[in-house]
Amino acid sequence: MMTDDAAREGAPDDPLDDFLRALRLTPGALADEFAGPSQWMPNARVFGGQVLAQSLVAASATVPAEKVVHSMHAYFLRAGKIELPIEFHVDRSHDGRSFASRRTEALQGGVPIMTTMSSFQTIDEGLSHADAMPDDLPNPEALPTMADALAGIDHPAAQFWAHGRPFDIRHVPSPLFLRVEGEHMAHQALWMKTVGRLPDDPAIHRAALAYASDLGILEPILRRHGVALSRPGMKIASLDHAMWWHREGRADEWLLYAMESPTAQGGRGLSTGRFFDRSGQLLASVAQEGMVRLPQV
Repeated sequence: MMTDDAAREGAPDDPLDDFLRALRLTPGALADEFAGPSQWMPNARVFGGQVLAQSLVAASATVPAEKVVHSMHAYFLRAGKIELPIEFHVDRSHDGRSFASRRTEALQGGVPIMTTMSSFQTIDEGLSHADAMPDDLPNPEALPTMADALAGIDHPAAQFWAHGRPFDIRHVPSPLFLRVEGEHMAHQALWMKTVGRLPDDPAIHRAALAYASDLGILEPILRRHGVALSRPGMKIASLDHAMWWHREGRADEWLLYAMESPTAQGGRGLSTGRFFDRSGQLLASVAQEGMVRLPQV
């Protein structure tokens, strides 16, 4: 078992700089191949949102600038190891007049840990409508920070959630790290933004949204059943992930991530989520299925 000192070793001093460093991929020896670092995590496993964001950056590097990502579909194949870098191999599946498709494989030690399909489109005009943002939620400024919620818990994972992540995250109604407070319901929301200012490049903000889309997305499944993340013996892992970008937005300004789980069965659960900016614009939609296993179920 990892000791607290070993778990803390390697934790980033500047989470935002560490996040941006992870997005700066290095071209490989062959065309359409790239490499990127793995971020430190207290459980020694690579965060899935990191690989989603890096896969998007790799795929985007092979597409003309006028084509912008509108969807990504990913399968989490294996747990990544934080001590190893990640290689990204991009296949130019299709290049059309308006659309382009890319298949990206993320590998460690020659073994795939994630595969994604991404679709890009030139900016176009068309019909436009969108669901409204939930209007009965508190403002982020009225909610406790993660550091407030986890104050007094001297555990490496708690310290990382409180201070080591590149996003300021505030739960509605409350976090479920140690307990599930209030009604056991299959929905929740997160207010989030990066802990500092990002560059103005829209591609960085799209990648940041991909990263953020894996934060808390399976929590509505647990909230519905009153199960805290610290439940002994529980195993939870992302299986597949889909995301659609609808409108441009900034990840360094407050975003509302409204999530719900329509079903859980067979050791798996499905969650969906929608990102809204502060003005109420729907920026992106997300769906993820995950493994959720409890020792007595």
